[in-house]
Formats: sequence, structure tokens, C-alpha cells
Amino acid sequence: MELANKPLSSWRATWSAHAQAHPYTSVGLALALLAMVWLLASSAYHVATGAADAALRLGLLGGLAGLGATALGALPALILRGLSHRTEDTMLGLAAGMMLAASSFSLILPGLDAGMAITGNGTLAALTVVLGLGLGVLLMLGLDNFTPHEHAHGGPCGAGCERLDKIWLFVFAIALHNLPEGMAIGVSFAKGDLSVGLPLTTAIAIQDIPEGLAVAMALRAAGLTPLNAVLIAAASGLMEPIGALLGIGLTSGMALAYPIGMGLAAGAMIFVVSHEVIPETHRNGHQTAATLGLMAGFAVMMVLDTTLG
Repeated sequence: MELANKPLSSWRATWSAHAQAHPYTSVGLALALLAMVWLLASSAYHVATGAADAALRLGLLGGLAGLGATALGALPALILRGLSHRTEDTMLGLAAGMMLAASSFSLILPGLDAGMAITGNGTLAALTVVLGLGLGVLLMLGLDNFTPHEHAHGGPCGAGCERLDKIWLFVFAIALHNLPEGMAIGVSFAKGDLSVGLPLTTAIAIQDIPEGLAVAMALRAAGLTPLNAVLIAAASGLMEPIGALLGIGLTSGMALAYPIGMGLAAGAMIFVVSHEVIPETHRNGHQTAATLGLMAGFAVMMVLDTTLG
């Protein structure tokens, strides 16, 4: 893997040229990052004074649960020789359905309730969450455009993708996929509310199991040994506790940061589902199986949210 041999200055030149070639995406990513820096700065005092201790603890535990579930799901790849495309597409459809339902029931609806409580106006509450949704989409669109990566059934994309080994491209693709999930966990625990955080974290952990297996099997198909495939797939779950800490930081400051952060996490997850997961499940001709998996995942998350919320 040649990533370490590429000087930083050459990557800066690559990113600069890519930004000039994609000005609108670059501006959108810059706006999303500036908004995130502002939200993080507004929460620095709360974290420094210990006001967010409970949220940090719960969010980190939730992120670690996602990491553990990913590792657990990857383990069968040590002995399995392969998965049929139909099985893989069904599992990814299940994960997509749970992510969509989690975005709706555990992020957008609580975000609307929080916005209504703060603004006292339904329209302003909706616009606050929509602002977050937009920031989440801009963030993921920009990261998708600038991060070199490759998915199992798609070609290389992102700035400088031709300069990296295929394994690195796939690792970065996994990171882009797992970051919004971790952010969602952190945001859901930002107020220390188990009725919001527990169902969402449970759903993400459940869908991380088949997702971890799918990632490990894809890495095996790319030429890695079973052990290395499992280790890398398990390590990809590290983005969830990292994302959880980021999500808590985004929503622990001013009051409006909470509904904005809820919308941001939801927007990022919906973007990943629509832009990456669903198209990937439909490339092999198993649209019906993938759609049924998506509906099952949506139903499971709805029951979880009602039972645990």
C-alpha cells in the first residue's frame, strides 16, 4: 500500500486542482466545514466545564457498540468462502432500511420536537432541521468528491484516486460510510436522552453486523487473506466512536445546535443510503431482494424505536 509514500505537498496540489475543477462542490464542502467548526467552537465551553460528561460517556459507549458489532459481523469471513450477490444485496438492503428509519424516527422527528420547543414555531423548527439536513448533504457530497475511494461494485472516484492502491480506496470508502453512523450516535446522546439514543444505537449496531460481514467478504474478494480482511473490516468500525465524539461536539453548545445537529446527521446518513448503498444493491439484478431487505430493516427500526424510545 503506497499511501505513506505520497508527499503531503503533492496531495495539496491534487486537492487544489480538484477544487478548481469542481468549484460548487468545493464551496459547499467549505460551508459545511465552517458550520461544523462554529458548532464545535460553541460547545467547547460545555465540554471543558464537564457539562457534557454524561453525553460523552453515553456517546462513546454507543460508538464502541457500533465498533463491536462491526467486528462481530466480520468474524464469519474467517471461514466463509464467499457470499452470493443476492445475499449480500439483501443484507445491505436491510442496513439501508434501518439507516433510513433511524434518520426519520430517531433524528428528524426528535429534531423537530427540539426545534419546536426552542423556537415555539413549527415552520422555524422545520427550517432549523432542514438547515442541518442541507449541511449534512453538503458535507458528504464534498467528502465523497474529494476523498479517493472505490466501492465493491463501482469504479475509483475522488481526488487523486488513481494514485492509491485498490485496498486503500476501499478502506476510505468504508470510512465515508461509517462516519455518518457514528455522528448519528453521538448526536442522539447529546442531551443524555436514552429514549432517543438507545433505539438509534441499537439499530445501527444491528445493521453493523451484516455490514461488517459484507465489508470483510468484499475485502477477501479484493485479494486480502481472511485474517487481514477481518481485521481491516473490524478496524473500519473505529469511525463510529470517532464520529460519535464529533456528533456530541456538534450539538453540545447553543440550544439550536441540537436540532441542527440532528438534521446534519440525518442528512449525512440519507445521502450515504441514496448515493451509495441502494445503487450498490441494485447493480446485480437483485432489486426485489434488496428492496424487501430495506423494508424489513425499516420495520425493525420502527419497532425498536417504539419499544425502546
